[in-house]
Amino acid sequence: MSNSFRLDDLEYELPVERIAQAPLERRDAARLLVVDRVRGCVNDAWIVDLPGLLRAGDCLVINDTRVVPAKFELRRRTGGRIEGLFLREIAAGRWEVLLRGAARVREHEALAFAGNPEITGSARRAAGPGHWELELSEPLTAEVVLRQVGRTPLPHYIRRASDDEGEARDRQRYQTVYARRPGAVAAPTAGLHFTEELLAEITRRGVRVAPVTLHVGLGTFAPIAAERIEQHAMHPEWYEVAGSSAKMINAARAAGGRIVAVGTTAARVLETCVDQSGRIQAGQGWTDLFIYPPYHYRAIDALLTNFHLPRSTLLALVMAYGGLELVRLAYRHAVEHGYRFYSYGDAMLIV
Repeated sequence: MSNSFRLDDLEYELPVERIAQAPLERRDAARLLVVDRVRGCVNDAWIVDLPGLLRAGDCLVINDTRVVPAKFELRRRTGGRIEGLFLREIAAGRWEVLLRGAARVREHEALAFAGNPEITGSARRAAGPGHWELELSEPLTAEVVLRQVGRTPLPHYIRRASDDEGEARDRQRYQTVYARRPGAVAAPTAGLHFTEELLAEITRRGVRVAPVTLHVGLGTFAPIAAERIEQHAMHPEWYEVAGSSAKMINAARAAGGRIVAVGTTAARVLETCVDQSGRIQAGQGWTDLFIYPPYHYRAIDALLTNFHLPRSTLLALVMAYGGLELVRLAYRHAVEHGYRFYSYGDAMLIV
């Protein structure tokens, strides 16, 4: 890796009103900025135009992870409140979590979930600032507990009042229509634009759809805090590529089709599992792959992605694929032409 890429390259100006605070009424009503790497230009389109931008024989790779209601609140016996974010299940009844407001919590102090005081546990400090291990009094699975006490883990830049009606809407809309495997604490947002009808039209045109899994976690959304970008350490995230998906992707490429990654998470899975010849190997495990310029992609031929925060690993990944100057041009165009940014915002297709 060259050290010519700097953190300052990940900076850009964004008016706060461009940050989408809620989903559009229809998932497929979002705008789509088409970024052409060969011509070095950008063109305005819509998500509903996507089937026509793909070709028969292409393979669309989607991330089928499902967002869990990962935000929760704990109460101390003194009445103090602690905000929590579920990160992963170590074992039944043992979680890795981020806790905020827990500076005074003692090791193994009894804590109760605000959403259901009957469920209790105790926390002990783990590696990393704010990281704790939470051990429940009973070996309940995270899926069971979070269904009762958790809320949708919306990003910090979505700043609107939370109520039961909004929570019900977010549980549906901060989730792809093809979400199958629970485990993510943030949505693979490029996939939020798809409807069942849009996917049906894409497959009708001869495009294959291959699911992979990456449980989006701290590694994806943690900001880059290191002084030099190569010093940033990604938090590992769990992934899986089934044999059937690997076979479908490899067959599409062998026949001359393009591999189109839906989102940065799908791109990271593919780049984790690609071999030197460009073939995808089936497998599962933990990936801490950090992609930034001048990374050489071997697995993908196009990338559908939302617009990302400054100084983020996601923007670094996109710049590594689209090129610094072209991605900067795309972001300037999007700001000047009123595109909506971030999780509930619009998208771009880099070809």
